[in-house]
Amino acid sequence: MSCVLGFDFGTRLIGVAVGNQITQSAQALSVIENSPSGPDWAKFDALLKEWRPQALLVGLPLTLDDKEQPITRAARAFAAALQKRYDLPVHAVDERYTSMEASRRFAEQRRSGTAKRKHAANIDSVAAQIIVESWLATA
Repeated sequence: MSCVLGFDFGTRLIGVAVGNQITQSAQALSVIENSPSGPDWAKFDALLKEWRPQALLVGLPLTLDDKEQPITRAARAFAAALQKRYDLPVHAVDERYTSMEASRRFAEQRRSGTAKRKHAANIDSVAAQIIVESWLATA
């Protein structure tokens, strides 16, 4: 297995990143809109066609004391929908602290001039990148 796609699930946006097991690297890609009627599946279809991943990763938002919350159940349902739709292995990845780390990285990019405030939506894709990096470190 070399290519994986990782997702930072949110009720409004889903961050997307790609990872490579051979190079042990991850890259933020984009965000996909999500709504009460579900995500934009056509964009997921296009991503999977382009990257042809061997596995999918979904961040699992647990509380600090390892408890599930409503967003955890929504992320699990999203993971189940991915598995059913694409028939690929789907791995849940503990995503605690990824949002804080993504915000820190984004702030650093702004300080260095490589990102602007208008790119703030990309924080979700950076969170997905961190999810992929975390999985690659333990895979």
